Parts: sequence; C-alpha cells; structure tokens
Amino acid sequence: MTQRKRKLVGTVLLLLLITAYAVLAVAVAVVLQVRNVSTTVELIYYVVAGLLWVLPAGWLIAWMQRPDA
Repeated sequence: MTQRKRKLVGTVLLLLLITAYAVLAVAVAVVLQVRNVSTTVELIYYVVAGLLWVLPAGWLIAWMQRPDA
C-alpha cells in the first residue's frame, strides 16, 4: 500500500477511533457520576481517559508515515 493510500485510510480510521473513544469515555464518565464515586476517582479517570487515546492514535500515525517499500 502506498503512503498516500495509508494516509487516507489512516485519517478515516483516526476519525472513527476518536469518535468511538469519545463516546465510550463519556459513557463511563456518566456511570461514574450516577454511582456517585469520589471526586478523586473521577479526577483520576479523566486524566487517564484524556491521555489514553494518544497511544493508538500514535501507532496509527506512525503507520501512516511509513515510507513506501
């Protein structure tokens, strides 16, 4: 697959990943609020959830940037 095609596929996948991740993160946050967990637990969740999406996005971007073989 050429780098140009990988960038197109990767862009679409990145948009889908971020959308799905955001929906899942919000759903978990709502559950945490409904169950009245402590503020500390919520804070830890928001920090982890806010940074966790970077790993798969980084791997995807690295794959997109690979030079053609």
